[in-house]
Amino acid sequence: MSHSGITLVLIMAIAVLAPLLAYGVGRRVPVPLAVFEIVLGIVIGPDVLDWARPDELIDGLSELGLAMLIFLAGYEIEFGKVRGDTLRRAVWAWLAALALGLAAGILLGGGYSTGVFVGVALTSTALGTVLPVLRDSGGLHGRFGTVVMAFGSVGEFGPIIAMALLLSGRTAAESTVLLAVFAALTAAAVRWALRPRPPWFSAVVARTLHTSGQFAVRFVFLLLALMLGAATALGLDVLLGAFAAGLITRLVLTGAAPEAGPEILGKVEGVGFGFLVPVFFVVTGVEFDLDSLLSGGRALLLLPVFLLLFLVVRGGPMWFLAPRDLDRKDRGALVLYGSTALPLVVAITTIGLDDEALSAGEAAALVGAGMISVLVFPLLALRMRAGREEASAEGSVSGASEPW
Repeated sequence: MSHSGITLVLIMAIAVLAPLLAYGVGRRVPVPLAVFEIVLGIVIGPDVLDWARPDELIDGLSELGLAMLIFLAGYEIEFGKVRGDTLRRAVWAWLAALALGLAAGILLGGGYSTGVFVGVALTSTALGTVLPVLRDSGGLHGRFGTVVMAFGSVGEFGPIIAMALLLSGRTAAESTVLLAVFAALTAAAVRWALRPRPPWFSAVVARTLHTSGQFAVRFVFLLLALMLGAATALGLDVLLGAFAAGLITRLVLTGAAPEAGPEILGKVEGVGFGFLVPVFFVVTGVEFDLDSLLSGGRALLLLPVFLLLFLVVRGGPMWFLAPRDLDRKDRGALVLYGSTALPLVVAITTIGLDDEALSAGEAAALVGAGMISVLVFPLLALRMRAGREEASAEGSVSGASEPW
């Protein structure tokens, strides 16, 4: 068997083992599944057992997994809820975090280039990682879940825009023009998605939903490929295309196949969470530079600093700008969920290493802090809101509203 084949078998073995471990441990302490996938990836990686080494094939699957994670995060956004005062507060909170992050990054990195990479990473929210935790705990569809969705969506989308503007190597004017073109394409796609689909579309969706045709699933992946292709053609990060594709797909399915939508999403999630997303998280562990982190010195000291900065830079503005109807416990949980970061941190540090703007130690410290945030912050948030999920769900049913 080729080296790629062996590595892929090990990755999928971990993908199967991780839910079993999460189930066993979860009866006492709920630990996000991604934590087990990353830690086991480190174990089989070059710095521990040296059983697995990524190559071009594995890296390609990992990038698809990250794109699918961002796509599913974009799909979860409900435009009818994420709007108004809550959305405005989320945007201002992220802009404040960006200013704080750039200042902290420049001070820590000792220069503008390093500071930009660090600063943008500090503003991210791992919405794709947080959503399964919220969904499994029953807290996704109440008022609190709506607020987390709004702040998390901006924390996912904002850094992608910042990456396009600040980390592309182009001038700000060129990046702005390209973003404007992509925004226009996305707006046109959204307008198309909102138009009523012809009767035959819904009929084909229903007729092939349980056959080998799987028209709806193939159509979803076509939309994803088109938006990824548009982003790539414009020289933008593919994550921007993945996020936009998720938004558009939800609009299309809501209008064309409202009854079949949840089942179609379940099939897409099966591909994502059943295969591609675990590959991304395991490969993140395999590629984690444990030696650089544990060699001592500055890198090891930076890890707790970055972890604290996730809370201060990203969480601080959320605490002060959270909607007024959230009490102290809900604000604290919002800060913890919103400060959870990893997927975009991995993407940003990868670019930083390629551009030689980040050292291996700095990148390892940032990713390590992101890994700890995924492990610790959602657990603390769950404990902080223990027993509130049912009340939250009742509030959403009774029509809890927000000031627009």
